[in-house]
Amino acid sequence: MSAGVEYTIDELARAADTTVRSVRVYHERGVLPPPQVKGRTGFYSREHLNRIRTISRLLDRGIKLNGIRELLEAWDRGDDLGDVLGVSEAEELDGAAAGSGETISATDLDERYRAVPNGLTRVVAAGLYEPVDATTYRIADPQLIAVAEQLGAAGVPVADVLDELDRLRGDCERISRRFVELFQRTAWQPFLESERTAADVAELAERAEVTRTAPGRLAAELVNRYTARYLAQDTELNEALPGA
Repeated sequence: MSAGVEYTIDELARAADTTVRSVRVYHERGVLPPPQVKGRTGFYSREHLNRIRTISRLLDRGIKLNGIRELLEAWDRGDDLGDVLGVSEAEELDGAAAGSGETISATDLDERYRAVPNGLTRVVAAGLYEPVDATTYRIADPQLIAVAEQLGAAGVPVADVLDELDRLRGDCERISRRFVELFQRTAWQPFLESERTAADVAELAERAEVTRTAPGRLAAELVNRYTARYLAQDTELNEALPGA
């Protein structure tokens, strides 16, 4: 294990926004390497944390742990990941709907992201594309792809776009968890202790809808506000812009 930050299993689970039980399951299923044992305590590295985050993204795409193990083993060996990711949907997708989204050949997708190390794997793990069969991929999230392409057209390297998308996903997941925990404390738990009348159910439904929609609007507003503020503080940039 490389030098740097070390985590106990509890600390690793908290950092990865998962549970100790999940970490142990990942060990049992062979998708997470064992920790370094010092005395009687196992310590995990930043590589373990990154691996768990990758596993979580792949699970979100409906890929089973067996498929994830095969994918990560191939990744570690440096094999052709296009072949691994192209395993039949029946084996790797956990009941995900087939859908009818726009498709792209594995060759074209690999070519599109050839400048990015493990580019094909990364765009699938990021949820932008998903395998249909051994030779075809489907667009899984057209909105994210459109924003990524807009950034690329503005001159941001594709690898940097994917890095920022990875970080943004992690940030958004943490924000979402906090709002859901807030809902559970202030709405769900009181509902469980209520008489569960029709009025109680209606109030719960209203608060659940607010929890589903308000965090995104709030986060978007704050991100746009802070981004504009930081750009405005760059004197040299504003002097170079016309009309500044």
